[in-house]
Amino acid sequence: MSKIEKSWYRPMGVLNIALLPLSALFWLVSSVRRGLFKLGIKSSYKATVPVLIVGNIGIGGNGKTPFVLWLVPYLKSLGLKVAVISRGYGAKPPHTPYQINQQSAPEQAGDEPLLIFNRLGCDVVIGGDRKASIEYLIEHNEPDIIISDDGLQHYQLARDIEVCIVDNERRFGNGLLLPAGPLRELPGRLKSVDLAVYNGSIKEDGYSLCTTGIYSVKTGEKLKAHATQGVAISAIGNPSRFEKSLRANGITITQTKHFADHHLYGEQDFEPYINQPVFMTEKDAVKCQKFAKENWYFLRVDAVPSDALIEKLHRLLEKKGIIGHGI
Repeated sequence: MSKIEKSWYRPMGVLNIALLPLSALFWLVSSVRRGLFKLGIKSSYKATVPVLIVGNIGIGGNGKTPFVLWLVPYLKSLGLKVAVISRGYGAKPPHTPYQINQQSAPEQAGDEPLLIFNRLGCDVVIGGDRKASIEYLIEHNEPDIIISDDGLQHYQLARDIEVCIVDNERRFGNGLLLPAGPLRELPGRLKSVDLAVYNGSIKEDGYSLCTTGIYSVKTGEKLKAHATQGVAISAIGNPSRFEKSLRANGITITQTKHFADHHLYGEQDFEPYINQPVFMTEKDAVKCQKFAKENWYFLRVDAVPSDALIEKLHRLLEKKGIIGHGI
């Protein structure tokens, strides 16, 4: 985490104050842009199938992916055929839109989209042009609903439902917009979304993260026996949450190594820890499987929404006409 990023979650300092003019400019540009869409001066693309956006107003480490990993099977249980689109941050696909398949490499697909595909087996398409991704899915896969993994601020895409994920622990940091703070939009934006969902909250509008096992990076199998101490390596937005989960599961962390979010791992990244057990997240593991050692492990974490949150979501789907009443 850079010096600027660390300053977002501390009391206001000189660095934040120095960056305030840039945050004011960010606010002006983003406000004008959003206003143009609201006034109809700039048009949005409306898909022929419902679009549900799962996004956030901050950057990095909000716990969005575990919620998507829960949401897709939940929608499937209601009889819907579900597909997912993602920008595929850091990915270099052979073309776009690009539908992820069994042969897709991490550098082609991106870590989060590949994780979603590997875990759920649903249709996942990546590309910077969300309209093109949606139209590709409609033509080739005929989904009943499309989940946009991120894209809350992508107003070129009309949406039927907006879900905003908030980290209940870090919340909004210092409450400032980029780059003086971690926010892409001010907290007032939550008043206009359909669901504000708090990661790590046991209240009715939240979900908890539950560890469901330690797995082999090499084989993907759940392990009954494994090392109980080792190096914690991660390339995620909030590594402290991951490390806290490791300790809660009885793992003694001998050393930590943090890479930038979405870092594409190579074998050279692990050379300093060649003889040590390594623990990582599932998102990291999809990028390391091809060269993983026997003593490399990942922690699988699942979202467990409150009953009240599930009921809210169900009512919202009924209200929007995505499912029938009584389903």
